[in-house]
Amino acid sequence: MTYQQTLDYLYQQLPMFQRVGEAGYKPGLERTEALAAAMGNPERTFRSVHVAGTNGKGSSSNLLAAVLQAAGYKVGLYTSPHLKEFTERIKVNGQDLAPDYLVAWVERWRGFFDEVQPSFFEMCVALAFSYFAEQQVDIAVVEVGLGGRLDSTNIIRPLVSLITNISFDHQNLLGNTLPQIAGEKAGIIKSGVPAIISQTQPEVAPVFEQKARQEGAPLLFADAHYRAELVREPAPEEDTQVLHLTRDTAPYLDNVDLALVGDYQRLNLPGVLAVLDELRRQGFVIPEVAVREGLRNVRRLTGFRGRWTILGRQPLVVCDTGHNEAGIRFITGQLARLPYRQLHFVLGVVNDKDVSKILSLLPQDATYYFCQASIPRALPAGELAERAAAAGLLGQAYGPVSAAVAAARAAAEPDDVVFIGGSTFVVAEIEEL
Repeated sequence: MTYQQTLDYLYQQLPMFQRVGEAGYKPGLERTEALAAAMGNPERTFRSVHVAGTNGKGSSSNLLAAVLQAAGYKVGLYTSPHLKEFTERIKVNGQDLAPDYLVAWVERWRGFFDEVQPSFFEMCVALAFSYFAEQQVDIAVVEVGLGGRLDSTNIIRPLVSLITNISFDHQNLLGNTLPQIAGEKAGIIKSGVPAIISQTQPEVAPVFEQKARQEGAPLLFADAHYRAELVREPAPEEDTQVLHLTRDTAPYLDNVDLALVGDYQRLNLPGVLAVLDELRRQGFVIPEVAVREGLRNVRRLTGFRGRWTILGRQPLVVCDTGHNEAGIRFITGQLARLPYRQLHFVLGVVNDKDVSKILSLLPQDATYYFCQASIPRALPAGELAERAAAAGLLGQAYGPVSAAVAAARAAAEPDDVVFIGGSTFVVAEIEEL
């Protein structure tokens, strides 16, 4: 098969949660374990960090990988979903999976896939672990796909587990309360493996404490020990924020450049710093200069994009993949501090989110350009426009993402702001990203 035929096979033969939703989700580890066993259990041949959470796990994973690369390690990075190209999901030292490797790997195991019938994500995990083993990475940063307890990445035994923010998302699969959702995320906490929680949230902290006691796992709430304070508010056109980092109330690192400007990144950093310190305790050499280099150059080192990414200036054009209640709250807070004459908001969502809740959080003084990404899960732009109008948000339905973005940019004056978001899949279709 060609590379494109291989992708078509994967997308068509194996249900893909990102495209079809719940029908593509197969809970449980049995199929992943069967795949791994057939492949010689590659996940046992490399060291790893496991990262779960509702918001922040992608950013935290990329930041960890960037710092470890800057420290001189050969680093595997597994994240999902991809924005532009399937091979983005699996990287070694910032380089995407080689398409030729994917083609040969699928060809080799295709018959076994037909027998086991794994989900798309289970296949991706087996592919990533095989690639990391073959590449002989020093360490891999592995992001959970959905939940944690039953996620196919959960066959690894990491050096340390990190859980970021807990918020409402995928309630149909993970539970309708924050403690229920946290219980699924806490499923990555393993016997004797240090567990780090980025953000103390009183409603869910007892869930992690109980799971850690049950597993005999050392537990640390990172924000009780590490803080990231803004030195100065970044200008609207800047794509870096300058931070002062403290550890146990003592100065740690001054004037650190973080190449991710979302407010929420300051909530992610305590967990990242705590994981790095835990890895140091386990023998990794991670000098201060590597921390600075990794935080400053994360985009270049790992190819990370889509989180408060500036696409243009005059007018300021920004996109962000935040798509659930907590993510939208951070985005609206960030937008509220920007100076502009008019806000043009390109919005698309998927049909299994709590759309009413998201719409209730959005600014009513913006002009909206409703769109739908090219996936089956996308809520039709016309239906989104109707529901938005009922929530007091006015605008037009444009259908394709490209049409909505073009209309917003055409209407915007130099002192306006254009924001594009609501879904990872909307951001993925921005041509210049």
